[in-house]
Amino acid sequence: MELKLTRPICFFDLETTGINVARDRIVEISILKIFPNGNKESKTWLVNPEMEIPEEAIAIHGISNEKVANEPTFKNLAKEIYKMIKDSDLGGFNSDRFDIPLLAEEMLRSDIDFDMKHSVSVDVQTIFHKMEKRTLEAAYKFYCDKDLSDAHSAEADTQATYEVLLSQLDRYPELENNIKKLAEFSTHRQFADFAGFIGLDEEGEEIFSFGKHKGKKVREVLDNEPGYFGWILNADFPLYTKKVLTQIKLSRLNNKLG
Repeated sequence: MELKLTRPICFFDLETTGINVARDRIVEISILKIFPNGNKESKTWLVNPEMEIPEEAIAIHGISNEKVANEPTFKNLAKEIYKMIKDSDLGGFNSDRFDIPLLAEEMLRSDIDFDMKHSVSVDVQTIFHKMEKRTLEAAYKFYCDKDLSDAHSAEADTQATYEVLLSQLDRYPELENNIKKLAEFSTHRQFADFAGFIGLDEEGEEIFSFGKHKGKKVREVLDNEPGYFGWILNADFPLYTKKVLTQIKLSRLNNKLG
């Protein structure tokens, strides 16, 4: 089965220094771009994270500090990567909760105003978990009857993720071969930011999804406790979360001045 596309989709995978979206950095990124006519374009980059790669991370993906010492930084690669993905929807394995938030952070650090207002994302892991509840290696074996021998290589994981989605479409007739529908199905909850700190209520209004104001409307908290906004800006939250809050804050100010 082939994906039915009206625009390109970029499947991608990151290998990183760790799992903290706000602090950790990319050490490898691989992108597989699928075009509506069936053509494919694939690129993989090693990245100098400009920080020490912890031993526990090296043990997972095998990318050492020495291996990336002479590679370009993400800031050097950002424009090339963004050019490849900017006209596309995105696909990945656990991408909604990790890869996309971390990619957004790296883009913002590189002065690229990354957002997905005109794109959707398909998280193949969510489809898998809703249907079978397993890991990528197990998914690859289950759906494609292949062993993922090079797991935690960004390129191998990216190719495997794409193949798993095609097999999922073959296996489950109830899955519609439509990227927007797949994105809706593979989304856990609706959030205004990538990292999930700002949710959306049933009316589509922003609410905090953490801390003492969990479940409260963002606009009401910002109006009644302005210091909370400053605390978030100075705390260790993802840049994209701070960007979304700043946009809400500015919108509130403009409405009051208007």
